[in-house]
Amino acid sequence: MAPLEPNPTPAGAPNVVMVVLDDVGFAHLGCYGSTIETPHIDALAAAGRRYRNFHTTAMCSPTRAALLTGRQHHAVGMGMIPDWCTGHPGYQGEISHRAATLAEMLGGAGYHCMAVGKWHLARLRDWTSAGPFDQWPLGRGFHRFYGFLAALMDHWHPELFQDNHAIATPSRPGYHLTEDLVDQAIAMVRDHQAVAPGRPFFTYLALGACHSPHHAPREFIDRYAGRFDEGWDRVREQWFERQLALGVVPPGTRLTPRNPAVRDWDSLSADEQRLCARHQEVFAGFLTHADAQIGRLVEALRGDGLLDDTLFIVLSDNGATEEGGDLGDVNIRRHYQFLEEGVAEKLAALDRLGSEHCFSNYPRGWGHAGNTPHQWFKMHTHGGGVRDPLIVHWPARVTAPGAISPQFCHCVDIVPTVLECVGVEAPAVFGGVEQLPLHGHSLASTFVEPDAPPPRRVQYFELLGHRGLWADGWKAVTHHVRGTDFEHDRWELYHVDQDFSESTDLADRHPEKLVELVALWWEEARAHQVLPLDDRDRERILETYRVPARTRYVYRPGTGRVSVQAAPPVAGRTWQLAAEVVVGPGAEGVILSAGSRFGGYVLFMQEGRAVFELAGSAGANVLEGPAPLSPGLHRVVFRCVALGPTSGRVTLSCDGHLLDQGRWDDLWPLGAAAGGLHCGRDDGCPVSDRYACPFPFTGRIEQVTIDIEPGPGPDPALAAMVALQED
Repeated sequence: MAPLEPNPTPAGAPNVVMVVLDDVGFAHLGCYGSTIETPHIDALAAAGRRYRNFHTTAMCSPTRAALLTGRQHHAVGMGMIPDWCTGHPGYQGEISHRAATLAEMLGGAGYHCMAVGKWHLARLRDWTSAGPFDQWPLGRGFHRFYGFLAALMDHWHPELFQDNHAIATPSRPGYHLTEDLVDQAIAMVRDHQAVAPGRPFFTYLALGACHSPHHAPREFIDRYAGRFDEGWDRVREQWFERQLALGVVPPGTRLTPRNPAVRDWDSLSADEQRLCARHQEVFAGFLTHADAQIGRLVEALRGDGLLDDTLFIVLSDNGATEEGGDLGDVNIRRHYQFLEEGVAEKLAALDRLGSEHCFSNYPRGWGHAGNTPHQWFKMHTHGGGVRDPLIVHWPARVTAPGAISPQFCHCVDIVPTVLECVGVEAPAVFGGVEQLPLHGHSLASTFVEPDAPPPRRVQYFELLGHRGLWADGWKAVTHHVRGTDFEHDRWELYHVDQDFSESTDLADRHPEKLVELVALWWEEARAHQVLPLDDRDRERILETYRVPARTRYVYRPGTGRVSVQAAPPVAGRTWQLAAEVVVGPGAEGVILSAGSRFGGYVLFMQEGRAVFELAGSAGANVLEGPAPLSPGLHRVVFRCVALGPTSGRVTLSCDGHLLDQGRWDDLWPLGAAAGGLHCGRDDGCPVSDRYACPFPFTGRIEQVTIDIEPGPGPDPALAAMVALQED
């Protein structure tokens, strides 16, 4: 019997490295016009190729699904992020097995495939130790994985996974997630090279930067002190002038007017300007720090003699965001709960922005600047949402270094490009499943011909009811007003071959062209499972995740991190936490924790006294025993009797004796935990500032039980909060 051999790899096939930035707009990189320093990415562009007409889907998961499969995002079931998918064919919240990923295709050709960083291509309810794991990276063709499954992550205290299991949060001094991810990517490549130096690899490095929360080392933030004091209107003009000078926008491009949702910088008070400028300093430091880490990866490849034979791709997944509102957020967890922050609260956090004590996002005015010269933002199908930077570096194949390619291209074109470069064909059948055809087309011809013809003629867009279609240099697009009839949307028309920034609406001048493109949009929508249209966002969770019927949860020490979705759904419910513990003199430590200081609850002991703390929507709520517990076995109970979606009457007792009580009126309306659950310790970002993680319990925990009484739960609260927002 012949020994098994690895799959053959085409001769001369390059290594492939794909770096995906998050929420980085068209103008954010220095080589695309920004004054934010990104020298390492700029160097890749100077030695490679920039694309000024690269497009994405306007949001992270749909872009990543298209990027990794070469098929349209609705066609593979990822018409929206997994957490907001509703079960229709185009909105399954996971990638169809009819669409093999690039890792699955390259793995079949002998590549070693490694995923590092953000995934966000699995349903939230599947992020548990019980799986299922078929939509995790190792289930979709990658051989190794280190990173996070979520949409966003605390860069100081991330909740990480390795392969198919949760791991403890790294706690070394000075830790930052971006540095860790690049360390892991370098280590994985070197592990591979030590054993199989002739075998090519695919490294998918998806950074959390620069999605909120914006976290960066203080020295990177402070280098931008005062550099954005002129405000977003002037910065936007400056960046546009740089874009024209660099050639990343064509001559004759117009800067679109300030978005109507963005406040005039001069209308802000001095305090508001100071706050908003600091938010942009934090973002700039975050991006420059990420660039420095990408530079470390490039230098590692160069030092190991691998860079010249590596197809190195850098891109962003969508445009810059408006989610921070007028003045930015200190704790974006509150944004996701439909809760507001006051100006005084924002100003009080000014010096903490970027640190582990904030979970911040910048104001929408800076997102508008990041999308210069385009209209609108992430989640929109105008240029501000879907036109993004793309850089390709490959010394062995890319000619005319520093050239800027003008071709219209889209994230579905990346897989066909890579396959052509490595000499692999997309399989007609994979894993016994008949495959969808690739929808993208290769850009490889542009590597040697910067002005080669565009690889294709049509591309549709849709997200949250916003729609668009590009065809042969023209674009029809709608900005949908949420809650209105789709039939009443006004379609705009732009000749983008002559009007790069979509500044002049030609709908009234060329009605026949608009009718043609709108009809073509409907054809594409039917062909790719876009329908039915749905303009809801966060409230889609009502359909995606119902409150489970389970009413009892039992935990014991030694259990790994329990994901937030698998944790007890206590928001808006009457519930009780009962811990049976054996304590000694001066017992201390966490008995049970869920979440973090940005939203969570914890039962712990300090100096022998029982303490329950909830990091509420506006601060901390604490119940505390008046004296140390006597040595021995005790039953400590916290109970919350719901009085409404955000209020409850609370008690803390021990062995049936009341220790403390109160009424709390700032409970989380949707989810009490902004993170995972741990028994016998806390991990990562602490729920309470009264201890440092992991603060393990020094006694013995027999078990911790959470009982939840039947009730409405968070669903009606969410519906009520949505109604308030719409009012």
